Amino acid sequence: MSDFDYDLFVIGGGSGGVRAARVAAGEHGARVALAEESRYGGTCVIRGCVPKKLMVFASEYADIADAAQDYGWSMRRGEFDWTHFSSNLREELDRLENVYRKLLAGSDVTTYDARARLRDPHTVELSTGETVTAKHILIATGGHPVRPDLPNADLGIVSDDIFNLENLPKSILIVGGGYIACEFACILKGLGVKVTQYYRGAQILRGFDDEARGLIAESMHEMGVELHVGTNIVEMRCAQDGEIADADGGAAEMGAGVSEGGAVAGDSAVHTQGVQQENPDVDRKGPIWVKSTNGGEHVFDAVLFATGRKPSTDDMGLEEAGVTLGRGGKIEVDEYSQTSVPSIYAIGDVTDRVNLTPVAIREGMAFARTVFAGEPTPVEHELIPSAVFTQPELGTVGMTEEAASEQEEIEVYCTSFRPMQTAFIGRPGRVLMKVIVSKETRKVLGCHIVAPGAGEMIQLAGIAIKMGATKEDFDRTCAVHPTMSEEIVTMRTPLRGG
Repeated sequence: MSDFDYDLFVIGGGSGGVRAARVAAGEHGARVALAEESRYGGTCVIRGCVPKKLMVFASEYADIADAAQDYGWSMRRGEFDWTHFSSNLREELDRLENVYRKLLAGSDVTTYDARARLRDPHTVELSTGETVTAKHILIATGGHPVRPDLPNADLGIVSDDIFNLENLPKSILIVGGGYIACEFACILKGLGVKVTQYYRGAQILRGFDDEARGLIAESMHEMGVELHVGTNIVEMRCAQDGEIADADGGAAEMGAGVSEGGAVAGDSAVHTQGVQQENPDVDRKGPIWVKSTNGGEHVFDAVLFATGRKPSTDDMGLEEAGVTLGRGGKIEVDEYSQTSVPSIYAIGDVTDRVNLTPVAIREGMAFARTVFAGEPTPVEHELIPSAVFTQPELGTVGMTEEAASEQEEIEVYCTSFRPMQTAFIGRPGRVLMKVIVSKETRKVLGCHIVAPGAGEMIQLAGIAIKMGATKEDFDRTCAVHPTMSEEIVTMRTPLRGG
């Protein structure tokens, strides 16, 4: 008879925690319990990937009628009904949460709808007043968005709030230049919101391939996002009487735009039911007056901060239990996800290794195999494909040109062109196909795609690159014609070396 109530207690009901619990209980026969203080499914299912991708889908329908007309169809642009969409979205998230609950129940995992914190290396205290013990404890509490250290920053919203808006604002300022900021800029623009984006750096999407992120910035400008780099907020407050949101979305005199010119392509009006036409909702405390670093003063119906995320480790009793925390509150772990306390493990965003849902799931499975199958299983964090769901999308795997060129001599195979579907009707958008190759080993070190559906393409390219494919392996693969992706296997001459 065990001295503990459970073999494993998981804190956090997101994708990683749920997978670890199910594998430990269902495949290895462990007695497992899991506590979740909010909603099952975590950030990805409830406040991140899934609802965001559904919003991406919704936003992409905005120009379909216009494109269809150019192809000869008799179609008229319709209205977007935010109320209808958000109602369906909530129903879908409820359904998915119920799926997660059923999966846990089907694996005989005991669940507690409560906040959990550590009392000691084997004891968990629940907000219900209960105390339970476990031989092993797994922390899988994820992360959360943070606001900048700025007076009145509470007037702004964060990414978690987007999915719960009663109405869309007429205009919004998005602060940040990472993938979350850029994705929501494209989404909201597609849904009819006038979007301005500040980023304090020289170019958006820091850490991604320079050529790819440059094309994304250009494409965002073409679709009507007023993107201003080298710009940040220095002051914000509730707008006073007589101060109203700028008719042009707060775009004038905002700083360095990504390109020069007058009218912005794709800036035609989208007729939208449920889009806020006057003041935003009371709980958003708008309109909001903003002063930028270059002295510009403007008013927006809403401000979205997408300036970073933080591991959710506050007030969990971790340090008191002996768990070492790193920068920003992340939990320090070894290659097997074990913390400085032998009985306590951590996976997912709370460790701030590679903050992607599929990575957290793999870490959860590796943990269960390591601890309950006796098979020490580290998780590889190299050559992980990922996508940024801007419009167009960015798919990437492996090294950027900049990183690869610092490591060794490389060859860069790259092409940018207007794809057939949109070139036929005179649309300006371009796509990018880019392959980074080691000059010595001929291995493909990285692949970067900017195009509609790039996320789907990079998943498949990632298999070959993970297997160690060479440029000649790509060359031996017959092209699928006519497609955008055929360029990946038809580029014969390097554009440049490095």
